[in-house]
Amino acid sequence: MTKADIVEILYEKVGFSKKDVAEVVEAIFECIKQNLEAGDKVKISGFGNFSVRQKRARRGRNPQTGGEITIEKRKVMTFKPSQLLKKSINAGRSAQP
Repeated sequence: MTKADIVEILYEKVGFSKKDVAEVVEAIFECIKQNLEAGDKVKISGFGNFSVRQKRARRGRNPQTGGEITIEKRKVMTFKPSQLLKKSINAGRSAQP
């Protein structure tokens, strides 16, 4: 699903102009991005939690040469789905051996 798909679905459900819906979708994503950049958690009830955490520097290996390299510390975004989302995803699952 793309941002354009989201705009199209909301356009059909809400009835606002596509331009207005696109602006709202863009504003929502921008708000989420700004909060994550600031180090805040973003919690969307019934969907899940987005957060940013720091990974420490560590040693690794270059797979081509086998030489040792240092992987620098970095920030990574994590997403933890809510229990409602997990149940919804697994509801359509059939019991297979």
